[in-house]
Amino acid sequence: MTARTEPTTGSTGSTGSAGSAGSAGSAGSAGSAGDSLQRLYEDPATPVASGPDRSRRQARILAAALADRTEPGVVLDIGCGDGSAAATAAPMLRPHRLVGVDWSQDALRRASHHLTAVRGGLTDPGLPFATGSADAALFSEVIEHLVDPDAALDELRRVLRPGGHLLLSTPNLAAWYNRGLLLAGVQPVFSEVSMRGIHGRPGSQVVGHLRLYTARALRSMLPAAGFDVVKITGAPYHDVPRPLRPLDRLACHAPSLASILLVHARRREGD
Repeated sequence: MTARTEPTTGSTGSTGSAGSAGSAGSAGSAGSAGDSLQRLYEDPATPVASGPDRSRRQARILAAALADRTEPGVVLDIGCGDGSAAATAAPMLRPHRLVGVDWSQDALRRASHHLTAVRGGLTDPGLPFATGSADAALFSEVIEHLVDPDAALDELRRVLRPGGHLLLSTPNLAAWYNRGLLLAGVQPVFSEVSMRGIHGRPGSQVVGHLRLYTARALRSMLPAAGFDVVKITGAPYHDVPRPLRPLDRLACHAPSLASILLVHARRREGD
C-alpha cells in the first residue's frame, strides 16, 4: 500500500497509509533509511493493499455506527492520499462532513478534487484539530507504516470525542495464506526485510511496511491505547491470484484469517 509522509516519526501517509521516514533507521543510518521511505511514500505508483472493497466495507460500518446522530458529524480520513478511498466512501457517509488529512502536498492537491483536505501529521505538531472535535476517524492502512504507532493512537484519541469511532484497517500477518507460507519457511505476504527489494516472499514491489498485526494483537493494543474494540471483520486483498479469490472472500467470515483486518473501535469515555 502507498503512503506519503513527512520526515518525522509517525507522520500521516496517503492513499490509506502512513509512514515515519526520518526515524526509521538506527543511529548512523536514519537519514538514508528515512530518505528511502520518503521516496517510497511519495511515489503515486506504490500500490494500495485493499482498494475500494475495503473502503465500502468501512463506510458501511461507520454509517451504521453514526445512524443515530441527529445532526451531521465530522469524519476524518487520516492518510487520505489522492482522496480516491474517500470518494468511494462519501456517498454512504452523507450527510456527515468528510475531511482528509495528509502530509504530502502532492496528495493533498489530488485529494482536493474529492473532499476538503488539510495538511497534518500524527506527531508534533499533531493533527490540526481541536481536542474532541471529531466524531469518527478512518485510519486505513496507515498503522503498518509507523515507527511509533502508540503516539499515533494517542493523537487519534485526542481529536476524537469521547465515544467517537475509529475505523482502522491493516494487512493481516496471520492471513490464511501467510500461515501456509510460514509453515513452508517463506516470508509472509505484506512483510518486508528491506527497502531496496523483495526478499523471501511472493511479490515484486516494496510497499514500506514496518510492522504487521494480527487480530489478537489489535484486540490487546487498542484497549491499552484508550479504545474499546467493538468488532473486527475482514476484507479481501485485491491482488490474490484469481483462482484463489473465492477462498480469500470466504476467509473474511473468519477475520483472524482474512487478508485485511477491519477494526471498529470507540474512544473510551471517561479517560
